Amino acid sequence: MVKSSDVILIIVAIIFPPAAAAFVAGCSCDLLINILLTILGYIPGHIHAFWLIYKKMQAEERYGRGGYTYVGNGTYEPIFHTQAPAGQAPYYGATGR
Repeated sequence: MVKSSDVILIIVAIIFPPAAAAFVAGCSCDLLINILLTILGYIPGHIHAFWLIYKKMQAEERYGRGGYTYVGNGTYEPIFHTQAPAGQAPYYGATGR
């Protein structure tokens, strides 16, 4: 099922493919690849951006909204929520202490 956020991503990909790649993949190697593909030819940049959006939509269907993390190369992994040991509060900081 296509959501409104996916439609907006597709419109952004049509106008400027590297922006859509940045929204999907963040500042990663995929963004650099998309920029280079867009410079070399506008259509290859489009294809790569649409592929990234497609992989994101697959991850949303498989893991649910927000239940995945991007690991690169169009690959997503589920986020496993672990529970804190008995009597211990969950970690909310970046260091886990």
